[in-house]
Amino acid sequence: MAANGERNPQLGKLEFSLDVPFPSSCEAVIALRSLSPDREPRKGGISKQLSVSGSTLRWSADEARILRVSVNSFLDHLSLVVETMEMFGPAVTQ
Repeated sequence: MAANGERNPQLGKLEFSLDVPFPSSCEAVIALRSLSPDREPRKGGISKQLSVSGSTLRWSADEARILRVSVNSFLDHLSLVVETMEMFGPAVTQ
C-alpha cells in the first residue's frame, strides 16, 4: 500500500492518494462497491474518487482537518472490508 499527500497549487486544495493492492481484480471490485462514497451531505469541502484501474483512491479537500477526518474514516472502513474478505475467503467467480 502506498500513500501520497500534497497540496495542489492550481486548485488550492489538499490532495491525498492511496494505492491499495488486492490479490485479484474481483476482490478489488468487491472492495470498490463496498467502499464507494455516498453523496457528501455538505456541498463543497471535499471530493473523493475511487477506481479499480491502478487501484488508486484519490481525495481532495479545502482544509487539512476535513481531509484527515475523511481519510481516517475511510481507512477504518477499508480495514473492515479487507478483514471480512479474508474471513470469508477468496471471491468465487461464476
